[in-house]
Amino acid sequence: MVARISTVAFEGTDARHIDVQVQIMPSGGQNLSIVGLPDKAVSESRDRVTAAFSAMGLMMPYKRTIVNLAPAGIPKEGAHFDLPIALALMAAMGVIPEDTTNGWSAIGELSLDGSITRVPGTLPAAVRASAQNLGLICPKDNGPEAAWAGDLPILAPQNLVQLLNHFKGNQILSRPEPGELLDEESELDMRDVRGQEIAKRALEVAAAGGHNMLMVGPPGSGKSMIASRLPGLLPPLTPSELLDVSMVHSVAGLLERGKLSRKRPFRDPHHSASMAAMVGGGVKAKPGEVSLAHRGVLFLDELPEFTPQVLDSLRQPLETGEISVARVNAHVTYPARFQLIAAMNPCRCGTAGANGIACRRGERCAIDYQSRVSGPFMDRIDIQIDVPAVTPADLALPPSKETSADIAQRVTQAREIQQARNGGLTNAEMPQNRLEHVAEPSSDGRKLLIQAAETLGLTARGYHRVLRLSRTLADLAGSEDVHRLHIAEALSLRRARKGLPQKPVKFQRNKVR
Repeated sequence: MVARISTVAFEGTDARHIDVQVQIMPSGGQNLSIVGLPDKAVSESRDRVTAAFSAMGLMMPYKRTIVNLAPAGIPKEGAHFDLPIALALMAAMGVIPEDTTNGWSAIGELSLDGSITRVPGTLPAAVRASAQNLGLICPKDNGPEAAWAGDLPILAPQNLVQLLNHFKGNQILSRPEPGELLDEESELDMRDVRGQEIAKRALEVAAAGGHNMLMVGPPGSGKSMIASRLPGLLPPLTPSELLDVSMVHSVAGLLERGKLSRKRPFRDPHHSASMAAMVGGGVKAKPGEVSLAHRGVLFLDELPEFTPQVLDSLRQPLETGEISVARVNAHVTYPARFQLIAAMNPCRCGTAGANGIACRRGERCAIDYQSRVSGPFMDRIDIQIDVPAVTPADLALPPSKETSADIAQRVTQAREIQQARNGGLTNAEMPQNRLEHVAEPSSDGRKLLIQAAETLGLTARGYHRVLRLSRTLADLAGSEDVHRLHIAEALSLRRARKGLPQKPVKFQRNKVR
């Protein structure tokens, strides 16, 4: 007799169906074998399951027992296979009827005393079970998280004894309620920022169109303070975005008691972060910071201090909105559509341009420092502004009357215009083939753009990013057309890099003799 139950194996945020099969052989001595490409954590399930059975007063049969995780060609990772293996074993041993596990999928890690502890990835597992018309058996702590997946049957026992009593009719496990949906407002307000009117305007434009932004200024000019207030300007997550974000956080094990938040993620990794920590990876190819910032903000402070390899690894997700992590034993794709906000000092000393102070090492210091960030990476940042030092006169000013809520209202109105026109997408996400039609400038605006592109040496990507930025400025102004004024402001939001040529370099073809 072969007892079966369903479970899942994770590939990114996707949960793949796994069939757990258990057969007890008529002879061969007491031996429990797990086959089907298990990793170390799955192989150790035999000891956890044996100890949990002993705590319940159950003894493993003195026979050869084989646990097969099918399909056998898919690597199996994680301790969440403990519970389905235990349930299939109890069905094979006759502790519960054989058909008890029909119609159920299970995930959960077992403790030695038989309790079932929380595991990551419950939300994707519940979504997969719902798509297969199955119920889900999961740990009690994961029950509120699984309940967000829909109306599927859910059992969330605290230990194996409760689950066994439920199947025997001695106890009824009620379906858990979904976790709390948080919709809290940010305590950080733009009215706390003194001065820096250009930076505040740039942040509003970035929020309205979903544009990437770089702030360059001396220490203490308020770059980090301004960036931390961006989530308060962004509209809350839509239901579909909330599900996408929660799936990534569930796989990473960051959902506490099933609590979901409509506030957009804000991730600010330290500049010592490795490439695996940033883009994802490791032995189990876990999501990195770019995926944890999906549908939210990724803030990189002290941008040149990140290693060039880490920064250049962000070029793909900035364009495609997803990141592919390739390893010898895994190849997974995570969503990574984030808004990049970066900050940096003008030079290594940090004093260049601060209140008229010249860097003691000269202009070469700024050139070398800013050149640590590659040109292709900088070309993917729509807004690049200088943030001057705050003067004592600015600090003495009273707080601004305009709050983050006032700016957020304008941002929401501009985004509604974009989403109605672009099919639910922001200007930063709009496909390239629609850009020139939607953001076609007026004749005088086009003339200015062409002249500026030749003078500033804009690449093709930079040219189109100015168009995207101009379209956002027009949306904020409530204008259907992109005019010269919008082109001019968009160009003013792209600073020139130190030491780079201001005119495009022309190459001549060698004549063939």
